[in-house]
Amino acid sequence: MLDKVRSTKLTFKGDQPKKKRKREDRETGSSKKSRRKDDNEDPETWLLPENPSEIRGPTFIMHPSDPYPISLNFNSTTNRIVIHAFDKEQLEDDIEPPNLLDRTPTDVSQVWVTTRVAGSSTVNLRTGTGEGKFLSCDTHGIVSADRDARGPQEEWTPVVLPDGMVAFMNVYEKYLSVDEIAGGNLQLRGDSDEVGFRERFWVKIQSKYKKEAHEEEKKKEGVSEKPKINEESSNRLYQTWGAGRLVVSTEEKTELKKARKEGRLAEALLDRRSKLKRYI
Repeated sequence: MLDKVRSTKLTFKGDQPKKKRKREDRETGSSKKSRRKDDNEDPETWLLPENPSEIRGPTFIMHPSDPYPISLNFNSTTNRIVIHAFDKEQLEDDIEPPNLLDRTPTDVSQVWVTTRVAGSSTVNLRTGTGEGKFLSCDTHGIVSADRDARGPQEEWTPVVLPDGMVAFMNVYEKYLSVDEIAGGNLQLRGDSDEVGFRERFWVKIQSKYKKEAHEEEKKKEGVSEKPKINEESSNRLYQTWGAGRLVVSTEEKTELKKARKEGRLAEALLDRRSKLKRYI
C-alpha cells in the first residue's frame, strides 16, 4: 500500500496550525440568485424586452384582442400575414386558457426574425418561415409581407411602453395596429397617429439575444469613456525630480484635449515630460 503523500511546505516545531479561512462572498443574496439564474437559464427561454435594443433575433408578437388574443403569423404558401386567434375552441368549450404572457411559439409560422439596421434605432421584421419576406407598410397604411428586399418601407422603430408592451412605428411616423373589418375579421394597418389599445403588442424575445444586447451596451459604455487628463499623477509615476518635488508643464492643456480626442493622449503626455527634462 502506498504511503500518503507528504506536504513539501516547511514547518517548524512549536508552530500552531493555521485555520483555513473561508472565502468571503461579498455578493448579496439577491445578486447571487440573479447571477445563478442567468447562468442556468436556457438561452432559448422567451422573455419580454426591457428596452428597444433588446428586440432582435427570433421574435414572437401577440395582441390582447377581445374576445380572443391573437398572434401575428405568416402563411408561407400564400405569402400572407395571418391573424391567429388563440384558444378559440377552448373558450367555446368553457376551458380556461393559459395567461397570454405565459405563451410561447408552438409553430415556426408564429416567429419573426428581427434584425437591427446598423447605426439606427430601426429594425427589420422578416418571416421565420418560407423564403424570408419582410414586413412592410406603404404610404396608404397597407401592411404586407411579400417583399424579398428591404428599404425604408420595411423599417420599423420599436417603442417599449412603461407597461412593457411595444408599439411599432413605420417610416411615415405612423403606428402598426390591429384593425377590425367587415364580418368581425381582423387585419394589420400601419396608419395610426397615436398609440392606443389597438397599437400595443406583447413581444417576446429569446434570452440569449437579450444577453447579447446587454453585452453590446457594456462595450459601448467602455468605448465612450474618455481617458482623464491627469498630468500630475502621470509625472509622479514616470518621472522624479528629487526631494519629493513635482514639476508640471506650464503649457496650456489645449493640445492634451486635442490629443485625447485623437486617441494619442499618452504620447502627448510623454512629449511634455521630455520637454521638462530638457529645460529643467
